[in-house]
Amino acid sequence: MKVDGNDMRPIWFDNKTSTAKVIDQRKLPHKIEIVDLPTVDHVIMAIKEMLVRGAPLIGATGAFGVYTILFENRDNTNIKNNTDQCNNLIQSECKRLKNARPTAINLAWGVDRVMNHVLKEQGYDAKMNAALEEACFIVEEEAENCKNIGEHGASLIEEVSRKKQNLTDKTVNILTHCNAGWLATVEYGTATAPMYVAFDKGIDIHVWVDETRPLNQGARLTAWELGKHGIKHTVITDNAGGHIMQHGMVDLVIVGTDRTTRTGDVANKIGTYLKALAAKDNNIPFYVALPSSTFDWSIKDGLAEIPIEERDPDEIRYIQGLDINGKITSVLVPPEQSPAANHAFDVTPARLVTGFVTERGICKALESDILSLFPEQFSTQSRHL
Repeated sequence: MKVDGNDMRPIWFDNKTSTAKVIDQRKLPHKIEIVDLPTVDHVIMAIKEMLVRGAPLIGATGAFGVYTILFENRDNTNIKNNTDQCNNLIQSECKRLKNARPTAINLAWGVDRVMNHVLKEQGYDAKMNAALEEACFIVEEEAENCKNIGEHGASLIEEVSRKKQNLTDKTVNILTHCNAGWLATVEYGTATAPMYVAFDKGIDIHVWVDETRPLNQGARLTAWELGKHGIKHTVITDNAGGHIMQHGMVDLVIVGTDRTTRTGDVANKIGTYLKALAAKDNNIPFYVALPSSTFDWSIKDGLAEIPIEERDPDEIRYIQGLDINGKITSVLVPPEQSPAANHAFDVTPARLVTGFVTERGICKALESDILSLFPEQFSTQSRHL
């Protein structure tokens, strides 16, 4: 995507340093800082501390992490000359990578996909080349998937626009939660991809951007993205969504997801469930945009089977921003001794989801409809019955 006229992605491979580089998203929108990931510990830190976040981006980062295992040990002759020892190291470090964050299924998907390619190779250099090739392929594949999500999802916005052509106010008002834009993926985004396509086609759109506490990914990241693209948007408090839906100010809700079951239950940033309830009560379509890599084909009950990450309570207690002197700083909000709980995600049941927007098209939040788009997953279904 373009930022001030320059092409930018949240992750890329630097041929000069032979390592992956990422934007430190903790510093946005006030500062663009690039971080190098030369070791597995750096990759794990980037994922845990949310320098990178968003399911597809976490998956891509984990994929590069497998290459980093080999790059980091390239001068270790014991590892290079002993295939069994090398493979054991790869599997052990991949397990560490996958444990960096629990909810987004893309992390395990990306790590396992590259690891399986690497373990088939015999020589060390062949393993390292295979890891880099597959990681780069995953990055480009996810970017293409998000582009297709945008094309399919734009049809939903176009349909609303057509219905409003005879009205005085023709603007299509979309509500989104958290950040499911290009910063959370590689390009285009998931929830935002249809917005970019519709806007570029000349459709008049406006986006309500939930601030998304506790880390304000909506207010910090989604608003920054949309502003850079020239899309009209308004930042609102998380709890304002129901009010504006009641007053006819929302035509469509589109969100992303970190893990979705084959039956249509959706894990997304905390607060998504409340938006879905409000949308249902006000007869507003509620769509979830995701690439196939974010489906967990092995589970059916989201409430029972999706692990919900609980993060550091200080993310609740402190809030970050730019002070009057232009310095990024954190301030304490509640009483210093008050405890806090920080559940990072919630699960929205399939019954509240109007449909999914995927790289292969749009479907209902039903197992049969989902599998009709991804028939190759029928074999996965049979293994988990």
